Amino acid sequence: MESAAPQSIVPRVISLNVGGIQDVEWRGETIATAIWKHPVAGRVALHGVNFAGDDQADRTVHGGPNKAVYAYSREDYAYWREVEDMQTPDGFFGENLTVEGVNLSLAVVGEQWSVGSTILEIAQPRLPCHKLGIRVGDPHFLKRFLAAGRPGAYFRIVREGDVGAGDEIGLVSRPAHGVTLRGMVEALNDSDRALALRDVPGLPEFWQRVAAGR
Repeated sequence: MESAAPQSIVPRVISLNVGGIQDVEWRGETIATAIWKHPVAGRVALHGVNFAGDDQADRTVHGGPNKAVYAYSREDYAYWREVEDMQTPDGFFGENLTVEGVNLSLAVVGEQWSVGSTILEIAQPRLPCHKLGIRVGDPHFLKRFLAAGRPGAYFRIVREGDVGAGDEIGLVSRPAHGVTLRGMVEALNDSDRALALRDVPGLPEFWQRVAAGR
């Protein structure tokens, strides 16, 4: 994969993580969330909009076809450990796939990956909500997460199948428009970047509004 970080590292899944809905106490409220994800062994089926055993508490903002699978990289976790002095075990940010050997920020929107027997398509970057702050225990973490420029990647499912830790990641196709996940985040505050989004087919509704300047 051209977007892979050190070429000696084969892009692959390090950990497959799932989690159900639970209630947590946060600042005097009871919040339902499924952001706590934990590694599971063996091969896990991916069908519909979820891995088996996985869930989301609020499908209006989480999950669904354009957020079916979330991936975060070991390389990006290294930043949080080494620069921000955080403890970041696999699945800490609520990702389904902890991956290695690929620069997710430079991945092109719409590129397709083969992972296990599935094919996944990059749909959008993560824009964090307050539940990431709950997971980290810091209500101000959302601004730090955005400022770091390491959003991870949401995928839509092109072909159902199964995935397990250790599966290699292969690049199936990459669109020519060149808009990356980092570029999408930058488009929130850059009109030229936002204009470039108009060349990206199949944008989720929120990003269509960004592209239109709304």
